[in-house]
Amino acid sequence: MPSDLASVLLVDDSAAMRTFVTSTLEADGTFSVTAVSNAFEALKLLPRTRFDLVITDINMPDINGLELIRFIRDSPVHAKVPLVIISTDGGERDRQRGMQLGADAYLVKPFTPEQLLELAQRLAPHRELARH
Repeated sequence: MPSDLASVLLVDDSAAMRTFVTSTLEADGTFSVTAVSNAFEALKLLPRTRFDLVITDINMPDINGLELIRFIRDSPVHAKVPLVIISTDGGERDRQRGMQLGADAYLVKPFTPEQLLELAQRLAPHRELARH
C-alpha cells in the first residue's frame, strides 16, 4: 500500500456498497481502501494492519458494526482511529448508540459520493497534503 495514501478499512456486507465506497474514495487519489464483507474479517485484519479511517455498516450478520466499534475503541493500537458508521437506519437511537460507543460520524444510506468524500477527507486530513 503506498504510504502517501490514507488507508481505509471498509466493513459492509453489501457488495454494491463496498464497490460504491471503494470507487468513490479511490477515485479521489488520496485513499487506499481495504474492503471486507463482515466484522469477523475486519477483526482478523486489525491486529496486523494500521488504518487511518474505519467505515462500518451497523447491520451485519454475526458481529454487528456496533460490536466492531466497541472492539476498536477498546484496542490500544486502534483506539484513536476515526470511525464512520454508514447505515440505512437514520433513527436517533442508533445514531446516539453509535456515537456513544466512539464513532466520529454517522452517515445515513443512501448518501452521495460528495458527502462520503468530504467526511473521509475531514477525518483523515493528515494525508491530504501528500497528493501534491
